[in-house]
Amino acid sequence: MTTARGRGDPDTAAQILDVAERLAQVRGFNGFSYADIADELGITKAALHDHFAGKADLGEALIGRYADRFDEALAALDAAAPTAADKLRGYTNLYLGVLRDHRMCLCGMLAAEYPTLPGPMRASVVSFFDKNEKWLLSVLEQGRADGSLTFTGSTRDTARMIISCLEGAMLVARPYGDTPRFRDAAASLLASLTPATAERD
Repeated sequence: MTTARGRGDPDTAAQILDVAERLAQVRGFNGFSYADIADELGITKAALHDHFAGKADLGEALIGRYADRFDEALAALDAAAPTAADKLRGYTNLYLGVLRDHRMCLCGMLAAEYPTLPGPMRASVVSFFDKNEKWLLSVLEQGRADGSLTFTGSTRDTARMIISCLEGAMLVARPYGDTPRFRDAAASLLASLTPATAERD
């Protein structure tokens, strides 16, 4: 995956990624330009190109960094959450945290723009969702084994349903500026996957 070209200050590269990530999560990848980033950071577009040759390179670096952070968050849930239901609850909270910052999931935003993205970025978006699905598969399998989750159908179909529901709930909550709308949808999703006895406990 392409990252900073290494000719400039790594701190500047990180700042570029920070600004670009926020703009992509708020406006979409096609909704900002190098000029927007340069103006915000007070640098030249030429300086930006020293770090990322083109916007496609910047996009790949954005997805790579975002996916790495998400992987770290999932690993933390694996280490800290005692049951599969707890892991799934923590997973929904990752999405809620993004929405509370008045942003959207980066890869969810990019998925909406998928046909217009360069090929390597499209592959990286698919990889992000594939990794999420793989993690959810293991959580669902654990949940069936430890009794903390219940669902009909295959683990794969259920994992895909969870991702689709959370991404869709974020999207629908956005125009209303309504975080509780997402939280209620996530709570309903969790309730549908939690045994009645566990809900009473």
